[in-house]
Amino acid sequence: MKIIIVTDAWKPQMNGVVRTLEMTIKSLRKSGHIIEVISPSDGYWTIPLPTYPDIKLAPFAKSDMKKRILAFQPDAIHIATEGPLGLSARSLCIKWGKPFTTSYHTKFPEYIKARFPFIPISLSYKFIRSFHNSGGRTMVTTESMVNFLQEKKFNNLSAWARGVDISQFHPDKRFKPKDVYEGIKRPIFVNIGRVAVEKNIEAFLKIDLPGSKVVVGDGPQLNYLKEKYPEAHFLGAKFGDELSRHFADADVFVFPSKTDTFGLVIIESMATGTPVAAYPVTGPVDIIPNSKAGSINEDLRVACISCLELDRNDAVTHAEKFSWDAVSEVFYNYLTPNYKPKHQKHMFLISYVLKLILFPYNLLKK
Repeated sequence: MKIIIVTDAWKPQMNGVVRTLEMTIKSLRKSGHIIEVISPSDGYWTIPLPTYPDIKLAPFAKSDMKKRILAFQPDAIHIATEGPLGLSARSLCIKWGKPFTTSYHTKFPEYIKARFPFIPISLSYKFIRSFHNSGGRTMVTTESMVNFLQEKKFNNLSAWARGVDISQFHPDKRFKPKDVYEGIKRPIFVNIGRVAVEKNIEAFLKIDLPGSKVVVGDGPQLNYLKEKYPEAHFLGAKFGDELSRHFADADVFVFPSKTDTFGLVIIESMATGTPVAAYPVTGPVDIIPNSKAGSINEDLRVACISCLELDRNDAVTHAEKFSWDAVSEVFYNYLTPNYKPKHQKHMFLISYVLKLILFPYNLLKK
């Protein structure tokens, strides 16, 4: 099958969305499918995302995207994000009557609320619902997320889980060739990922824990947290084998986010043997209960301390249930809904407002 995947999140970004798409594409290509990715990294003129300049948006790619889709003649189109590229692809598919699917990776309205408190969350949900309901299927990470979005009047929802690369995230990497946290008092409680307000890292840093609190990653909130919590250890972003070792060498992985729909880092941590402490929210509640691989509690400190008593082998055993090949097969089976795409009310007005906002950038571009 020839598949086009349109995403506003792509390399050089390193986050759960990018890793999910990379591993899915890798598995699909291994099965013989031909994949074309349309992303901001394709040489398009970009602008920084407000409040997060490391993320680049490509608001003027629609004309080139149209040419690429027509030339590629895909059997299926999947729109992975709700940004400018996703909006352009959605518009083209509706115009052509071309079926498409979408995926919902983040609680986007809560994400917006965390950064722009003056925007009503109901308005954000209206936009996101209109975006996804115009497609034939929306793939979400868990069954609890399906239930949550059904209550928000989303249609055509299907659960598409996440996998873990157990060759990269492996318990044998613990303390080899040495402890990456050498010199830092144990037990080590670590958070790994994007350092941003929607990740709720401050909820982790402000609780009283034995040993040391460590943050591995980069992002717009890093300097603020460094200044406010000087007793914590901030080690910067890590990649590849070094990233895996920072999971493996920790004693507890702390996942305080309440906006993620799954939390890929949860199963990556478990795969290295490190148990996970989290709040009982979508994502953790689908992965952790009855697994012996972590703990969820409204009191994050209680969850953290209880993880110290868990057997690391149980975490590894639980993570091995999440295979990328199986996950990618589910994705493939969901790609071709039998329907005709349709416009949703509100989207015309939203598109017009976006054009007005982007008008000054368009002048600069020219």
